[in-house]
Amino acid sequence: MKILLYTEGEKLLHNSGLGKAIEHQKKALKENGIPYTTDKNDDFDIVHINFYGPKSYFFAKKAHKMGKKVVYHAHSTEEDFRDGFFFSKATSKLFKKWIIKCYNLGDVIITPTPYSKRLLEGYGIKKPIYALSNGIELDLFKKDKKARSKFLKKYNFSKEDKIVIAIGLYIERKGIIDFVELAKRLPEYKFVWFGSSPLYLTTSKVRKAVNTKLPNLTFTGYVPQKEIKEALNSCDLYVFPTYEETEGIPIIEACACETKALIRDIPVFDDWLIDGKNVYKAKDINEFEKKIKKILNNELPDLTKESYKVASERDIKKVGKKLVEIYKKVLKS
Repeated sequence: MKILLYTEGEKLLHNSGLGKAIEHQKKALKENGIPYTTDKNDDFDIVHINFYGPKSYFFAKKAHKMGKKVVYHAHSTEEDFRDGFFFSKATSKLFKKWIIKCYNLGDVIITPTPYSKRLLEGYGIKKPIYALSNGIELDLFKKDKKARSKFLKKYNFSKEDKIVIAIGLYIERKGIIDFVELAKRLPEYKFVWFGSSPLYLTTSKVRKAVNTKLPNLTFTGYVPQKEIKEALNSCDLYVFPTYEETEGIPIIEACACETKALIRDIPVFDDWLIDGKNVYKAKDINEFEKKIKKILNNELPDLTKESYKVASERDIKKVGKKLVEIYKKVLKS
């Protein structure tokens, strides 16, 4: 069994969550001794497609003509596309029709969570759909007590500062506008946003948020994975104010680092992140404000030992074994 990991525009996607998911697929296959290639001209038994562009669509059709099996990875839905960049609301219905057309070319479909699986089933897609986490490298993302001093020095923070971080692209869906508003409401804490994307592609509200000047607010832009790990190990609280996800890898990374976390109470997290058990949740900005204060004042119990279990279940080694099982089922079908 040999797998072709086919990703249209991989260089452009490299710094995104999708790019990270593709790297995880490579590591998962390597961990399980499954040969793979990224060269479409190589021989292969299964093509695993990660994107919904026209080249991906036509390559899936070509693979079927060659007698090959197609696994289509549904990383995107209409719901998470809708509040992305400035043109997304106007084109979301067309986007939905297009991704349905793409995903239907898969002999099977893989999507990160039971929530995104339910969305796809609601689209009327009849192909077998497997919910499988994109996974994280548990050996890489782990608790590191030495990281904080380096982090404080880099961003010119003091030992007494309480630091709240978020991770994501500059898009409305990620909750960046709320994050800036929280920084305004809570000047006693330091707020740092990691990650970026071209501002010309986003909405005027997001551009205004990113250009906000506050003494307690920092936008780092893109940083490598190593610095994300350091930030998660150095902050006092990870906040995930996202409005929509198909999974949300940063929250799993936060769980792996045993970082206190406060996330938005949205359906994608219902099945595996439980308020008051392994994370805390907030429904709106007022609740975010109240719970940030309580968490940072140690008025709520520490849930990080329980949150680590969430990450452990999604270790790339475990995910890889499940992925191989899906491939075997596809070859037998």
